[in-house]
Amino acid sequence: MRDDAGEGQAVSPPREILRHPAFAYFWSATTIRAFGGAIAGVAFQVVIVNVLDATPVQISVLSSLGVVPYLFLGLIVGAFMDRWRRQRTLVATTVGRAILLAGVPVLLLTSTLSFWTLGAVILALGVLTLFAESAAQPLLPRIVPRASLVSANARLGQSGTVASTAGPALGGALLKLVGPSLLFIIEAVINAIAAVLQARIRITEPKAEPRQPGRHVGHDIVEGTRYVYRHPTLRPLALSVHAWFLGNSIVVTVFAVYVLRSLSLSEWAYGLALAAGGIGGFAGAVIAPRIGAWLGAGGGILLGRVFAIVPWVVLAVVPLSDRSETALTLSIVASAQFIYGLAMGIEDTNDISYRQAIAHDEIQGRMNATIRTVNRVVFFFGALLTGVLMTLLGYRWTLAAAAVAFSVAALVILSPLRSARHEDVAD
Repeated sequence: MRDDAGEGQAVSPPREILRHPAFAYFWSATTIRAFGGAIAGVAFQVVIVNVLDATPVQISVLSSLGVVPYLFLGLIVGAFMDRWRRQRTLVATTVGRAILLAGVPVLLLTSTLSFWTLGAVILALGVLTLFAESAAQPLLPRIVPRASLVSANARLGQSGTVASTAGPALGGALLKLVGPSLLFIIEAVINAIAAVLQARIRITEPKAEPRQPGRHVGHDIVEGTRYVYRHPTLRPLALSVHAWFLGNSIVVTVFAVYVLRSLSLSEWAYGLALAAGGIGGFAGAVIAPRIGAWLGAGGGILLGRVFAIVPWVVLAVVPLSDRSETALTLSIVASAQFIYGLAMGIEDTNDISYRQAIAHDEIQGRMNATIRTVNRVVFFFGALLTGVLMTLLGYRWTLAAAAVAFSVAALVILSPLRSARHEDVAD
């Protein structure tokens, strides 16, 4: 197995991965961006539902706009990431996000924020997110040795869920006190700080080999796609992730409008429910390395997929309404978010670490882009479908449809992937 960590770093990593200087900067930038994103996420959702008073179809359209760039650019950008400097791309996209988010308060203060202008902002953020994610995931195996990927991803998951725990509660409180403009300004400043931290990462990235005569980016894309869907363990993993994204697109689209509009839960209570998901995610990320070592990468992913089914079955079955006691509603909704966060914490660390370890550096960008692009395509159409389901069937049947999608994601793991381990060599 090759170790594709960046030049000049020790083969044996420090016992604590945060003592690795390059990863410490990467982790710090990722963490503060996650914190700011959790705060701004509450603002976006409340603005869409309460300020714009968006219809279910409009909500589904806005939810899907962030992934539209993946429909047209996802595979191309992934191929570029196997040839471009990944760190520079990451810094540039973070600066771009800071500029865009700083413009949202201007739209709010000038009363020019509408469905169309907010849609344009979300679309532009989607383009930047595409480049950022396409650079960040394949950059990590260059920063740390592959033997440390599970620890590194666990740290990223833990800090990310701490941010998502405090962020929604703080975001809901700030939204109540000062409105959404300040939240977007805070997020812009946070992105500017993150860009400085990312720029301080010391890493020498290898220069890509020139393409052979007659080859172009299309050949690179096809090569990456074939690699993923012909691989004995990456293929079922990719198919499972695609099904999971279908379920996630449904719950992400329906949850806010169901809780805020149908159950009439207050903004602060909604923020607390999301914070419970963060606590669950932190707990899942903490135990994920041990579960991966005990059950293997495949077993850990399967366990997380099974847990993801439970909360949406509960919300679909329990007859909550706007007449239910607030304490009862909040306890059930928060418990559902906790279990869902726990599931994601367990599966994400093992899923991402296994993908990063099993693929060589020169295919990392395309491998991640292939899976991620299909994920976002599924999310795009899933979000649109959710608007139709909410309109025709109501919120609870829509939540039941999400549970079915998560069940399919778990069943696909019952394949050669189930016995996969993190020690498997890159091939």
